[in-house]
Amino acid sequence: MCDVTTLTLHGDHYYEIRARLQDRLLEMMDLAAAESLPPDRLAAEISRLVEKLLREEFRQAPLNAQEQRQLVEDIRDEVMGLGPLEPLLRDPTVNDILVNNYRMVYVERRGKLIRVNTRFLDDDHLRKIIDRIVARIGRRVDEASPMVDARLADGSRVNAIIPPLALDGPSLSIRRFSKDPLELEDLIRFGALTPEMGEVLRGIVKARLNIIVSGGTGSGKTTMLNCLSRFVPHDERIVTIEDAAELQLKQDHVVRLETRPANIEGHGQVTARDLVKNCLRMRPDRIIVGEVRSGEVLDMLQAMNTGHDGSLTTIHANTPRDCLMRLETMVAMAGLNIGTLSLKRYIASAVDVIIQVSRLADGSRKMTSLSEITGMEGDAITMQDIFTFEQTGVDENGKVQGRFRSGGIRPRFAPRLAAMGIELGGALFDPGLSQ
Repeated sequence: MCDVTTLTLHGDHYYEIRARLQDRLLEMMDLAAAESLPPDRLAAEISRLVEKLLREEFRQAPLNAQEQRQLVEDIRDEVMGLGPLEPLLRDPTVNDILVNNYRMVYVERRGKLIRVNTRFLDDDHLRKIIDRIVARIGRRVDEASPMVDARLADGSRVNAIIPPLALDGPSLSIRRFSKDPLELEDLIRFGALTPEMGEVLRGIVKARLNIIVSGGTGSGKTTMLNCLSRFVPHDERIVTIEDAAELQLKQDHVVRLETRPANIEGHGQVTARDLVKNCLRMRPDRIIVGEVRSGEVLDMLQAMNTGHDGSLTTIHANTPRDCLMRLETMVAMAGLNIGTLSLKRYIASAVDVIIQVSRLADGSRKMTSLSEITGMEGDAITMQDIFTFEQTGVDENGKVQGRFRSGGIRPRFAPRLAAMGIELGGALFDPGLSQ
């Protein structure tokens, strides 16, 4: 696999030749027959035809040997996949793909953004790739609906926005998901949390505590949610609700629900709130909402308070306290006429644990706190930190230095875990333990 960052930027003549050659290829191919071929045979046939055209009709083209090899790969990717994005999608070191416009593409590797020499032919070419992505899941993007959330076949999250909202041409963002999703042991090995914290996480999921994973964009909320879902027993019925299905659960008894935008006439929209209400009639043992953003949080809290213990979700917030404030704001967005004090009591009764994950300055992701909701004191929701990450500095290479610390408090949920046969040794919460 060639490293896309090492390719030399091709001149315009390369893209002109590629466009002409691609049009000639499509004239020669029997597209109906091609669709019936296995992918490996189709790839071989495309390569053969492109090489034949280069020899017979484009032999005077000013291309060197490397450009000719690249041309064969590019056209094969264009016909069979997502064009210029395919080499990036094959590169396991790429986490995010950010297309600012047809000429400017960035990727994230190891937490750092890097510009790569990948480009599209023009705005129309980029728009065709976006249309190809969204059409696969029955969605659309046009002037009437210029923003869209979608997903790739591997679950990677896609967002696209086009003019007139995007002033410099179509823009595309892809959040990559690993084909082999990370497990809790991987997060421990990467230093995102400690084995002691992992043992507590395993216990609170098995004991059916209601958990919110809080964090900023790209902080690893969905990765943490996936890891937590591994501890749900395989004999429980799980219903997941997402805007674009991306959770990678390994249990068999899973029903996956996905929201639907309005059609071109403005009808047919199905919101996350609609799906949360519906899933309560589906006899779920666990409800997992990919992310709460607005009014659906009210129905989620109601489910947590009315017998659906063990629910999990994520929320955008910078701290556990901010998470609680956002919950209050989103319930207000649902139009519920409820007093502030009653609302806080409702939240304190529904939520048991807030897990805060953060992306640090060096690009690393860590679980920066595990906080327990303990109830109400006056008109404030009270919580206590069971574990926290304390940053102590930055080394000469820019790597964040710090340690995980226990708050030295035995959590109030410990008896609930013990009742489920999950014993947490007192040493787990020893304030002297840090890593």
